Amino acid sequence: MYAVDDKLAHLPPVDRKRERLVHLSPLVDDFFTWVRASAQATTGRSLATRALGYALNQEQELRRVLIDGRLPLDNTRSERALRTIVVGRNNWLFYGSDVHAEAAAALFSVISSCRPCRLHRIDPERYLEEVLRLLPIWPKARHLELAPLHWVATRARLDPRQLDVPVGEISVPPPP
Repeated sequence: MYAVDDKLAHLPPVDRKRERLVHLSPLVDDFFTWVRASAQATTGRSLATRALGYALNQEQELRRVLIDGRLPLDNTRSERALRTIVVGRNNWLFYGSDVHAEAAAALFSVISSCRPCRLHRIDPERYLEEVLRLLPIWPKARHLELAPLHWVATRARLDPRQLDVPVGEISVPPPP
């Protein structure tokens, strides 16, 4: 199935869907026929019976790749993204209090949304450095302008020479 789907990776989603129905659908049908036969032939509670049961219970969801050409064949990318959370979970036990954990979660969310491959495509280290310099002088009613969503526009209104030096005065521009 992966070999067939890899050959379709370059296609736009509409064409990938059409080609998957022609070339991948028979393989998926054969797979679920094998799963049903193997599930009936396998008894007891083992990893194999659990995996076969999972495949049968998720058949409709697993077949979605045949009706939506945008979907990948598996969820490896999602699993990899969640791994960071799972690995960090043990470390998060030591934040000291719920307030500390909530503050850390907020900071992680901001940093994660900044990353170049993520939502706002800004350098998180540079963003935090500049925003932390601005926070003490920035008007409280305008703090939303410092959020990652608005940062590119806000930064464009600041004097770049003032931002380039590690310390010093920064002029607050008028509201947009």
